[in-house]
Amino acid sequence: MSPHRHGVVLLALLAGAGGVGAAALDHPEAVEPDGPRRQQLVRMVTQDCGSCHGMRLTGGLGPALTPAALSGLPADSVAATIFHGRPGTPMPPWRAMLSEAEARWIAERLRAGFPDDLSKVSR
Repeated sequence: MSPHRHGVVLLALLAGAGGVGAAALDHPEAVEPDGPRRQQLVRMVTQDCGSCHGMRLTGGLGPALTPAALSGLPADSVAATIFHGRPGTPMPPWRAMLSEAEARWIAERLRAGFPDDLSKVSR
């Protein structure tokens, strides 16, 4: 199985299990970060996440993070993966660098189509 397909399968299994992914976060509301923090989060996703998921988030070592790739996954599962990482894989936890609400905001933005540069970030 290709690394890309393996990552998608892991995400799908987590989402379908409803256990670790869905329950791992307390279902925080995604809160729109203020301008400077929003820019930091976009930079983090495009640079840090992009180093494994591809600079355009279309896949690399990690699976694609495009709306099409994430369309069947609940936002809670995607947010839990961002916040807690995926043990036994290269996906690290980002909880030391962001809140659960910010992980949820990133998950929702990824599912909607993440901006590929800071000039596309509103406000």
